[in-house]
Amino acid sequence: MAKYSTATTLGDSAAAVWKTIRDFGGIGRWLPLAKCELRGSGVGAVRTITTTEGAVLVERLERCDEGTRTLSYAITESPLPFQKYVATMQLRELGPDRCELTWSASYEPKGATEQDVNAILANVFSTGFDGLGKLHGGRR
Repeated sequence: MAKYSTATTLGDSAAAVWKTIRDFGGIGRWLPLAKCELRGSGVGAVRTITTTEGAVLVERLERCDEGTRTLSYAITESPLPFQKYVATMQLRELGPDRCELTWSASYEPKGATEQDVNAILANVFSTGFDGLGKLHGGRR
């Protein structure tokens, strides 16, 4: 399994950012998408995302832990060059208006190098961090 992980600091409390992240169907508030449709709720919920480029991804919520502010999801269908993808987002409080968000993923490359997949993930994660920063006091 290949892995990729990165983190950023946001200018808001972990509780405030968690409210945004744990809304599994609300990803379009902070990541630019054409559409997101949610089926179900809680662990096992499935969201179908259509990107602005027209790609369709299906993701399933695997874990949503309020106590540790940790959310994990699996991509079950995707045109991207990987398989067996599971990502985890975890928040850590750094102060009253500051928290750290770590976003990590494990996957198997499919038709691409690990370096190429990591570049794709770096772009997506950075875009997500920027969107969350716009909602939550900027990136620090």
